[in-house]
Amino acid sequence: MRIDTDVIIVGAGPTGLMLAAELRLAGVRTVVLERSPQLRTVPKANGFSGQIVQLLAYRGLSDRLAAIGSPAGPTAAIPFGGMHVDFSPLADPPLKAMHLPQPKLEGLLDDWAVELGAEVRRGHEVTGVEQNDDAVTVTANGPDGEYRLTARYLVACDGARSRVRTLAGIDFPGTTYPEVNRLGQVSVPESVTTREDGSLEVAGHVVPTGFTRTDHGVFAMGGLSPARTVMIQTTEDTTGETDDNEPMALTELQESIHRVLGVELPLVDPIRLSRYQFQARQAERYRAGRILVAGDAAHAFPATGVGINAGMLDAINLGWKLAAALQGWAPDALLDSYHEERHFAGRRTMMHTQAQVALRRGDDPAAVALREFFQELLTDEPALYRVGALIAGTDLRYPLANPNRHPLTGTVVPDLPLKTEDGDATVGDLLHAARPVLLVLADRTDLREIAEPWADRIDLRVATTDDRPSDALLIRPDAHIAWAATLDEPLDTAAPALRAALTTWFGARTDVPATLVSD
Repeated sequence: MRIDTDVIIVGAGPTGLMLAAELRLAGVRTVVLERSPQLRTVPKANGFSGQIVQLLAYRGLSDRLAAIGSPAGPTAAIPFGGMHVDFSPLADPPLKAMHLPQPKLEGLLDDWAVELGAEVRRGHEVTGVEQNDDAVTVTANGPDGEYRLTARYLVACDGARSRVRTLAGIDFPGTTYPEVNRLGQVSVPESVTTREDGSLEVAGHVVPTGFTRTDHGVFAMGGLSPARTVMIQTTEDTTGETDDNEPMALTELQESIHRVLGVELPLVDPIRLSRYQFQARQAERYRAGRILVAGDAAHAFPATGVGINAGMLDAINLGWKLAAALQGWAPDALLDSYHEERHFAGRRTMMHTQAQVALRRGDDPAAVALREFFQELLTDEPALYRVGALIAGTDLRYPLANPNRHPLTGTVVPDLPLKTEDGDATVGDLLHAARPVLLVLADRTDLREIAEPWADRIDLRVATTDDRPSDALLIRPDAHIAWAATLDEPLDTAAPALRAALTTWFGARTDVPATLVSD
């Protein structure tokens, strides 16, 4: 059988493009098929937040992102379950965000993936998928007609209505909620008075900022720059499903505002208009043979602000594992760990987004009491921090083997400042190439020697840091810590645990001589 490429990715949104870049960093031949003939121009999202902010920095993209978006920084407040969660009381808010319209993010990721050698084919729609024990073949329609393409693996990143997921026989159980949300990033004309508190005044009516509940639905508004630009969302119940892909006119948003608020609000110059219904769905499995799902094809969450974060983290988790399987050194269970870990992460995200559904729905006394109770809990800083970390995904800890119960095992490695023979660096600097790293932070030649038989797959790094959290950290390419030595841990306990972690994640040892690198 002729194999045309290593991996086919269906869908060139943030998840698919991030995965293409991750695979190319590992040297994997990658073709991305996208049915849309050109890059998105209408923003589906206005930025991204959470753990992915740190992971993109770990890939060396901070300067490129800063050149086209706002600086990444702590988020002062977010909407949560129809309320505002204010993080300003916290000295170090756990939720970081960057304002960057999705078309700009996708353009950056597209450029990066192509620079690394990925092939992105736009205007190519997948219509059929077949797989056997050795390969996956897709049938696609492109500008020059129908053709077939064969690869070792296929990853569906083609959205919540994924055709590939359906063709692969992967169930997508869950719920579609009855509310229809209409969202618009628009401007208000001079006939509308803008007040100092951000509210609007028109024909004697005051249109408030924040969330307003009426008998007919929910209205939400927040100010944006430039002046007189606002983000407006309405939520109303419906009796059926809506088509998110059907374009929405400005008049539809205005009519919805009138139904909810009873106000005729003049709006002009729409930048973004969209309509959607929230779903709570998660694929029953993220892998079916040689077909895998990621991003919205794997999960649909009933709240905004989490989808891009979760999808791109799927890609970072999956990329190195697919590469290991293709390059022949992956342990038997490595690729299956993608489902285990990211389905686990998806369940946690589903938990807090479905909690938001419970908070925002209903106006009976019990629903009002629930919102009041939750708001009161968030006056306590530990609870406020925990909610922020849950939304960000920074509290995520994969349930990895952890014989010495080190608190860092399973978490994303912190960006520790490092001192090396060549000068100052950070942990993030070591992860630009998406390779595993054994970072030794103490004078532990014994630990370095244990890892030498894996030096063809793992970078061995030596550095010091103030207040070191561990004698050594075994860091996977997705920045999660696979093993950590406790301070001054005896070799007779550290050695077997380190060997087990190396074998579990990076396969059998080899006799390749080690090259020790000091950054």
